This record gives sequence, structure tokens and C-alpha cells, in this order.
Amino acid sequence: MATRSPSKDIPLTIAGQEFSSRLIIGTGKYKDYAQNALAAEASGCEIVTVAIRRVNITDKDKPLLVDHVDPKTYTYLPNTAGCFTAEDAIRTLRLAREAGGWNLVKLEVLSDKKTLYPDMEETLRAAKLLIADGFEVMVYCSDDPVYARKLEDAGCCAIMPLGSLIGSGLGIQNPINIRLIVEQSSVPVIVDAGVGTASDAAMAMELGCDGVLMNTAIAEAKDPIIMASAMKHAVIAGREAYLAGRMAKKRYADPSSPLAGLL
Repeated sequence: MATRSPSKDIPLTIAGQEFSSRLIIGTGKYKDYAQNALAAEASGCEIVTVAIRRVNITDKDKPLLVDHVDPKTYTYLPNTAGCFTAEDAIRTLRLAREAGGWNLVKLEVLSDKKTLYPDMEETLRAAKLLIADGFEVMVYCSDDPVYARKLEDAGCCAIMPLGSLIGSGLGIQNPINIRLIVEQSSVPVIVDAGVGTASDAAMAMELGCDGVLMNTAIAEAKDPIIMASAMKHAVIAGREAYLAGRMAKKRYADPSSPLAGLL
């Protein structure tokens, strides 16, 4: 029996690079780099984020991420986790470019240590300076459509609104704004932060997002490897559901079989 394929999809394209996986995972909070590597494999991801201030990629006297998560297999995405000013973020990414030649980066400039909410004024300022310096900037931001538009207009190659606070596992708290950002954007929109379980990832994709980035949801699961696999399937299922087009919501019942003409 022939099987039907979902509506034809196109690859996720970021700054001219094509990716078949729409799931991006982090490299923090795992028991060790070996577990991180197993989770990356189970997730099917092609991009891993690397917190330059926290992950060892150069000190050969200590365990190295690159010995477990091969940069020839995965695209490393340096990020500015832990930066609270534009200057710190810019300095961190310039050091990353010198160390590994990375030009595609993830920018985040945080406002305070309690919420880790993005400081949007500093984020926009840093984005403009980094883009002028030749970086391809994927940017972590609030779920504010106005700032999302400003960041795209500034030249960011991907907009990454939070689902909820970093590491909270609260899921997507404002789906309406996420959808507004998706509708107005001509660059990829990737939900970044707050995903707790597979249904959260599926929701992001059903809203029309181009991808999902997560770290804690996998790393702090009781079994990170199984959770990584679950997230892989959730992202695929959510994307296919979006492409298929869900049924309309109705106020009253609508029987699957007609009621007229029954014996």
C-alpha cells in the first residue's frame, strides 16, 4: 500500500547553511561530555550551542568537549551565556572567532541573574555592532514582536524568542506572541528557552516556528538520552502537524459519520 508523505517541506536554512534537523541542543548541565555526546546523537541534532565562558574547548589539561562532540559532525554555535552587557557579549564572541574561526553565533545579553531575561536594549545594540563586524547573529530575545522586528531589520539571521525563562521548564507561556513573530518574520524563528518536555517542543513547531533550542529539558531529565530521542520525534511531529494544517476548532460536536438516513 502506498503511503502519503506530508506536505513538502524545505530545509531549515540559517545564514545560507541548510540543516535537516530543526532541533538544536546545548552542551551544559550534563553529567559529563560523554553523556552530552550520547544525547546529541539520540536527538538527531546538527547544531550544538557552546557557552564560551563555561565549556572547555581549548584547555587540553581538562576534559574537552571536542573530544566527545565532534565539531566536524556538529555545527558549533558559540553563545554569550552569562553576559550582562553588550561589551561583554561582543568580547566573548570575538574571542570565540579567534579560537575556533566561528562566525555563526548566538547572542544573548541578560538583564539580571534571577530571571535571566534578555535585556533587549543591550541585545539590539550588541547585535548591530556584531553584524557590522561580520558576524552572522542568531539572537535570543523576549517574545516581543516589536523588538523581534527591530532585530531582523538590524540584520540578525535568526530570531530566537523565549518560550519562558531559561531553565524553567514552564513551556510556551505566550503562544499568541510567538505566532505573531512567526507571521512577521522572513528569517527563521527558533523558540529558545523554557521547553520542559516533548509536548512543549511540539507546540512550538505547531505554531509555525522553524526550530527549537533546548538544554535543561534534556540534560536534567532523569534519562537524558531517552528525552533527547523524545524531543527529536516531538519536533518532527509538530512540524508535520503544522504543514498538514490542523482542523478548525468548533463550538459544538461534529459527528464523524452522518446522522441523516440512519435506520
